[in-house]
Amino acid sequence: MRASLIQIAVNEDETVEARRLRAAALVREQAGADLVVLPELWTTGAFAFEEFDAAAEPLRGPTYEAMAKAASDAGVWLHAGSVPERDADGRLYNTSLVFSPAGDLAASYRKIHRFGFDKGEAVLMGAGREPVTVTVPDTTLGVATCYDLRFPELFRALVDAGAEILVVPAGWPERRRSHWTLLAQARAVENQAFVLACGTAGTHAGVPQAGHSIVVDPWGEVLAQAGAGEEVLTVDFDPAKVARTREQFPALKDRVLGLAPPRG
Repeated sequence: MRASLIQIAVNEDETVEARRLRAAALVREQAGADLVVLPELWTTGAFAFEEFDAAAEPLRGPTYEAMAKAASDAGVWLHAGSVPERDADGRLYNTSLVFSPAGDLAASYRKIHRFGFDKGEAVLMGAGREPVTVTVPDTTLGVATCYDLRFPELFRALVDAGAEILVVPAGWPERRRSHWTLLAQARAVENQAFVLACGTAGTHAGVPQAGHSIVVDPWGEVLAQAGAGEEVLTVDFDPAKVARTREQFPALKDRVLGLAPPRG
């Protein structure tokens, strides 16, 4: 499998529409990849809280349309990052969109763990309730978003649902970049799965972004990592390594607490 993580820069001097067009063009340039990933809230910036309401879209809004067309044109599975979604009742959600190579919506995921400690996203947006997986050729993707990375129980639920590749778009701040790398590796090791974590570059509402998108294998080895600026991180890997790892070192079979099935 070839995956391309588009670490797009989000800067205040670019309009949302211009960035949407630019992101679509970057997706089309990845024709030949199997999976393309964009970051969290790249239309507005994850820390631009005051813009969420004005920039919110219905699920099948302009970003949906642009990304569906880009996925179809490139012939790729596209995790289009997330957008501020407004539902029919006016409630906002941080919603990820995953498209098939035909441009069809394969899945949507509303972020479960909202960041902000009783402000920002935590009060402006509703919380998702259900873990989401996506079946693609030869493997299954588990979908999570940014702050979710700090909550291992979600990733256990994704693995229990069959996930072998954990895809995490994010708008992670530079000041906690060490956590970004550490947690991506931890989720890979404890779940014996690939982690594809795609962040943003640039600055959102005065908050410098970490960048450093990362691909980690089921043993916790870093296969590739981006720098701080805008770039496309492309890596080839074998999804079958998940099954081999779990067979060689069957730690998941020894689970006792939490989501493990009862024994005997």
